[in-house]
Amino acid sequence: MSDTPTSGKLSISVDETFAPILQSQVDTFQKLYPAARITASYKPEAEAMQDLLSNKVRVAVVTRQLSAEEQAEFDRLKIVPRIARLATDGLAIVVHPSNADSLLTVAKLQDIFTGKIQQWPQVSGKKGLGDINVVFDTNHSSTTRFVQDSLTKGAPLTKRVFAAKSNPALLDYVATHPNAIGIIGVNWISDRDDASVQSFLKKVRIVGVSAKPAPQSADDYLQPYQAYLALKTYPLRRDVYLISREARAGLGTGFASFAAGNKGQLIVLKSGLVPATGQMRIIDTNKR
Repeated sequence: MSDTPTSGKLSISVDETFAPILQSQVDTFQKLYPAARITASYKPEAEAMQDLLSNKVRVAVVTRQLSAEEQAEFDRLKIVPRIARLATDGLAIVVHPSNADSLLTVAKLQDIFTGKIQQWPQVSGKKGLGDINVVFDTNHSSTTRFVQDSLTKGAPLTKRVFAAKSNPALLDYVATHPNAIGIIGVNWISDRDDASVQSFLKKVRIVGVSAKPAPQSADDYLQPYQAYLALKTYPLRRDVYLISREARAGLGTGFASFAAGNKGQLIVLKSGLVPATGQMRIIDTNKR
């Protein structure tokens, strides 16, 4: 039996950075439409895109739009992919709770990720910690690509870098290695009503990041709070896209419409990311 926008079976591939938020989307969609069964596979972004190109799945959730080569492949297949922007995401820098260097500039991060800075005393002159160990979530992840595209500008990564194989494993590594620094999607640590998020936040420290080369005060450093993502003042931001290769109005189209619609965008809002549609109310609590 052919699927419809609200029934049938669908396999999707999702950049595993967004596992918490997409699992909430899938669970809510299936509760609303009991005849729908969506199987989500969470994996590195490069693998998710390959699944979409090879027709292993009809929908992929990633942090970039199609490359020229990918668009050319769809053109060859005479497929017009549908692309919906779902959210604005932030990347959080995390360190061990004992690390006193919890304020870093973008320039310092560039030097750390390229290996120009290899020891913590080089960051601020504070002694106590030695070599810097840089940890990513997985090989070929969107996080790694973001660092190479937006921070290192194509320069090779430091030799003291490795992949932790998952986002929870990254947080556990940083929590148990005082010399470590990690970079992780903010939705893993932003929903403070989630018990697992509360647990993660007890184990690591979130670094404040400044885009200014010479910050004048602690106020120049920002953490990836939702408001700073919405105002575009937090420097480590990226968009999240849902890409569908479905040529008809099937379950892929129905799920995409839900994720980009009001209910799906409310889930985005609760997760700590910035919804692509709808308005956010930002209140300045410093004003009287």
